[in-house]
Amino acid sequence: MTLPLALLPPLTILPEVADALATGRAVVALESTIITHGMPFPQNVAAARAVEAEIRANGAVPATIAVVGGQILVGLSADQLDDLGRTPDAMKLSRADLAACLAQGRTGATTVAATMICARLAGIDVFATGGIGGVHRGAETSFDISADLRELAHTAVTVIAAGAKAILDLPKTLEVLETLGVPVIAYSQDDFPAFWARSSGLPAPLRMDTAGQIAAAHLMRARLGLPGGQLVANPIPAASEIPLSVIGPVIEQALAEAAAQGIAAKQVTPFLLDRIFALTEGRSLAANIDLVLNNARLGAAIAREIASARQG
Repeated sequence: MTLPLALLPPLTILPEVADALATGRAVVALESTIITHGMPFPQNVAAARAVEAEIRANGAVPATIAVVGGQILVGLSADQLDDLGRTPDAMKLSRADLAACLAQGRTGATTVAATMICARLAGIDVFATGGIGGVHRGAETSFDISADLRELAHTAVTVIAAGAKAILDLPKTLEVLETLGVPVIAYSQDDFPAFWARSSGLPAPLRMDTAGQIAAAHLMRARLGLPGGQLVANPIPAASEIPLSVIGPVIEQALAEAAAQGIAAKQVTPFLLDRIFALTEGRSLAANIDLVLNNARLGAAIAREIASARQG
């Protein structure tokens, strides 16, 4: 029985993405807060197009996700991507905001959590991003913990990131992920990466060395009926790394400035990233773009392996 339109999720899937999904080809979801809250126009759009091109070059179809006019757009046209890049007042959407934004017909950019929800609705298994949110420093008094962590426990999407953002409390983030039963898989190394740095000094719970192993684990979770996804922690390329010895003091200075200015809630991460950009004279942003491209390549490889396993 076909459900009434009013009971269906408001999805508009770009024809290129829809065709790939219908024919069982590899698709990789991408978030949109990188575009609206990560950097200014036109650099934001150029970076987004570079990530999409990297996914295509590695044998998969990109699906950048955003909310516009009461619809979840799964895949953006060139004009839609350009328009989003010029929308400074786009809502920053997580699980709590997604339905309200849709109901009000507003424009919103999806965080990790919201992108996972939308990717799952569209039938996309793999999502490549920069870094996930996590437990903020001082969370023992502020209770500031990203919704990304619980989403990983709920929504069956494999997320490729360069670990959690290094501005966070990484030991507590790993503890919460363990409590929630989220597989944390370091790719080709034993240490959990720290976004700009290849190693946080913390051991990763799991290690896998090939895209095929990660794809097999994703499919096995579905066979077992396990809820939730996987976090694949993919270290930044060595040539692009900013070691913790260099970036650590910069992060501490930015955190101190945020505390002094009373920056809180959703404003914390954009403020810190902006200050770190300034304090590193742009090096942090260049590294950020490189790690997202690296995650896109691995995401495409995992998506191809999942598609091949299902067709074989």
